Amino acid sequence: MIFPEQLTEIGINAPKEHQRIIGKLTTGLGLLFYHQGTIELEPLPETMIDEGQTSPVPDVSLYNNKTYQTPIIIEVCHPNGVKNDFKKIQRLIEDFEYGIIEGFVYDYVNNSWSKYTKGAGVQMDAPSFSTILNIDLATLL
Repeated sequence: MIFPEQLTEIGINAPKEHQRIIGKLTTGLGLLFYHQGTIELEPLPETMIDEGQTSPVPDVSLYNNKTYQTPIIIEVCHPNGVKNDFKKIQRLIEDFEYGIIEGFVYDYVNNSWSKYTKGAGVQMDAPSFSTILNIDLATLL
């Protein structure tokens, strides 16, 4: 995820395993949204949070087409990126008005999840469970 002030520092981090996880998440969530209609948020890979201006681009965004908000974001990373990606989701949730309520970071090497929720902070219990979707995201991988 890149903040506007970081655009000059752009680097590509798209190893196959990283992209594979994004694919699995968007496919699993896409089935629930597009085919089963059991969730109301559309999963979008590598999509700007705010189309009206330069904005961060999480690995996976869950978008509400009725409210034009992105209440859930997911970052996928290698163990070396967990701390920085977690700081980024915290910052997006607390410092910006994008409507993000839940932010997740998934470390694909260690198969571990971290979660941050607006107003509640770091979530230690069931860090892969989305309260908004009522789904354990880990079951999609």
